Amino acid sequence: MAASRATEAISASPALQLRDEAQQLSASAPALLIAAQRIAQTIVQGTHGRRNSGPGEDFWQYRLYTSGDPANRIDWRKSARSQKVLIRENEWAAANTLWLWVDGAAGMRFQSRLAEASKLSRSSLIAMALAILAVRAGERVGYLGSGYLPGHTRNSLARLAENLSAPAAEFPIHSELSRFSTCVLFSDFLEPVQRIGEKLVPIVAQVRTGHLLQIADPAEEAFPYRGRTEFVEMTGLRNLTFGRAETMKEDYQRLYLSQRAAVRDLAHRLGWTFAVHHTNESPLHVLLSLHMLLSDEEYRPSYRSGAA
Repeated sequence: MAASRATEAISASPALQLRDEAQQLSASAPALLIAAQRIAQTIVQGTHGRRNSGPGEDFWQYRLYTSGDPANRIDWRKSARSQKVLIRENEWAAANTLWLWVDGAAGMRFQSRLAEASKLSRSSLIAMALAILAVRAGERVGYLGSGYLPGHTRNSLARLAENLSAPAAEFPIHSELSRFSTCVLFSDFLEPVQRIGEKLVPIVAQVRTGHLLQIADPAEEAFPYRGRTEFVEMTGLRNLTFGRAETMKEDYQRLYLSQRAAVRDLAHRLGWTFAVHHTNESPLHVLLSLHMLLSDEEYRPSYRSGAA
């Protein structure tokens, strides 16, 4: 009985539940992400083979020796067996790492009746699925502020799931990253834009590329409230009551979309990209979009232009 109760406790772990849900999401992704070309050719930037000869540790192919090839690249054992002089080529790999961060602020726990999940749970699910796809390709994945080195093993995914099951609300400004890193940050980005910029600048200075994904509840855009409505702050500290909530809709939507435009402009000025995902939509679409964006090895200057 004790063993049974222990098993139930483990299966009920939020981290394991998140990992299982992300595994299910990533399991349905191959048709979208891998079928056309193997994941190694279109995966997020990281330490992975590029199917080209070059500096790396993994064997790629043998080829015949040609004049000018260095003698230390000859595989003498293979050459003796085949009676041909063969050069051993390794697969070129780029030393990049994918870093993830999910905003754990109280507002991210919001879920309206129009949404399929809270902003926080959807962010964690997409981040975890993206990490699983990366690790399947042997890439390193890390979580900003975790204190752990990035990795590409099951243990790395387990640690990531722990971080995503209860993410911190504070952004880890002082994280030390390599310049070959790529960051993907998940948040609703509703705090003052100046504060967002202050958090991003130290990270932008260290990494090669970055992407902001705004997670939005559909009610935050549609404002489907009418009549007497009480709005309660997620922390429970404040509340506002309006007799006719519909009279607020136009002004509210203008402010909300203005905030989004300001964050998008900030991202583009910093050389990062910006996208929006709504929690009443399938996570597969945004997972595919992120995957294709991150796998673009030629990082386009148009993202730095500030154009929407």
